[in-house]
Amino acid sequence: MREIPEYEKDLASIRSMMERSSKFISLSGLSGILAGVYALCGATAAYFTIQYPNAPLHYLTYSVDESAALGKLILIAALTLLATLSTGLWLSAKKARKHALKLWSPTSRKLLLNVFIPLVSGGIFILIMLYTGHFGLAAPACLIFYGLGLIQGSINTFDEVRYLGFSEILLGLISALLPGYGLLFWALGFGILHIIYGAIMYNKYDT
Repeated sequence: MREIPEYEKDLASIRSMMERSSKFISLSGLSGILAGVYALCGATAAYFTIQYPNAPLHYLTYSVDESAALGKLILIAALTLLATLSTGLWLSAKKARKHALKLWSPTSRKLLLNVFIPLVSGGIFILIMLYTGHFGLAAPACLIFYGLGLIQGSINTFDEVRYLGFSEILLGLISALLPGYGLLFWALGFGILHIIYGAIMYNKYDT
């Protein structure tokens, strides 16, 4: 009767070893939650920069074409991204040490490469749109290219990342139909969805 539990234990051990070698499992759910919080803070700062005193749900019928306001928005986005990356790296390194894993490995390099290509391509495309005055599609493009990056990166990490990617793309497409609500969709995609995703990841893998 002892052979079955031992056999199952061996299978679980083999499965765990294969997962560790093929997937980046040091991704922290808490970093997803904090990324959402940072995004909501950034969206709030952007709201006071371009929309206040109009209500947050007010449909914007004008473009952000003032260089000063555009510069502030780019700065807010850059600071939000920096805070997100720094926190994610720190928490992932902490989780890796806890589970005796290497943070920088062939798997993590593959993950970064898969995410890097769509994100950098999207970033350049968005800068071109801003340069040519297509401000209304900047927020949808952010969501869509970010979603593509997540789907591409999910090959080397948890499946939940893929579902988050599909959700981001869907929001981005809806946002493209309603460009006047770009800031709202930006907050939903990078803020609320990240918090939900991070909470699911934390409860499933970090506790």
